[in-house]
Amino acid sequence: MTDTSLKLGLIGDNIAQSRAPVLHRLAGEQNHVQVTYERLVPRTLGQSFDEVFDTCAAQGYRGINITYPYKEVAAGRVTVDEPLVRAMGAVNTVIFTQTGAKGFNTDHSGFMAAYRSQRGARPTGTVLMIGSGGVGRAVAFGLAGLGTRSLRLVDREPAKAQALAAALQAAAPDMDISTWTSAEKAADGAAGLINCTPVGMVGYEGTPLVAPAMAGAEWAFDAVYTPTDTRFLQDARAAGLSIISGWELFFFQGVHAWALFSGLGLDEDRLRASLTETRSD
Repeated sequence: MTDTSLKLGLIGDNIAQSRAPVLHRLAGEQNHVQVTYERLVPRTLGQSFDEVFDTCAAQGYRGINITYPYKEVAAGRVTVDEPLVRAMGAVNTVIFTQTGAKGFNTDHSGFMAAYRSQRGARPTGTVLMIGSGGVGRAVAFGLAGLGTRSLRLVDREPAKAQALAAALQAAAPDMDISTWTSAEKAADGAAGLINCTPVGMVGYEGTPLVAPAMAGAEWAFDAVYTPTDTRFLQDARAAGLSIISGWELFFFQGVHAWALFSGLGLDEDRLRASLTETRSD
């Protein structure tokens, strides 16, 4: 990359608290690149997702991040070169090129990095994952990459869980994948507990799994990172589980997205420290 400026954005709902603009501006500062990063909420703009997407493509954005609830919709608007990401059916990073929009999924690689940063090479064991939307699809494929042998899927829309199970089974035929209607029952005997729903996010208070159901598990991950310490993670910590915060996923997916947007490197320790020091946008 030779430009000294970079125009980026984030399309999603309930993103007023997102730290993505700060992360990418700090990444730009490290590389002497002036970054503008806009929060783009379709309903606030009075536009559809497609209208906002098309505006970004026409107004000189280098790329955009996509968050809840548009990751699966975005996958239909881009060319995806990586077969694994095509199988996921969800995109969280888009780059606009002269030949069209290209789609990527750094939630997938970001989750794997987050897990390894906290648990190293320890096996995941049997995992319960609640939520099979955009981030859930990426995390499920990330679990396959981490060597998970048994995965239990729960979604309030059973058809979504079944569709994810079918897509994942095609990519990981040796994985034992099952769909459940009760998160509490599916938690029995699971080593890992994962929330990939918006429950617990600012504006979606609560928890997707009652605290007593966490007994006996080993670790928990919450894809929500605003707030960082969700009720789900508080309950897991109280039950003695090791915790992987959604902030870790946010950090690594952002680092990986920055590399795609800019082609430039980062001092990750410095970026972590700067994000901690920078408390407001």
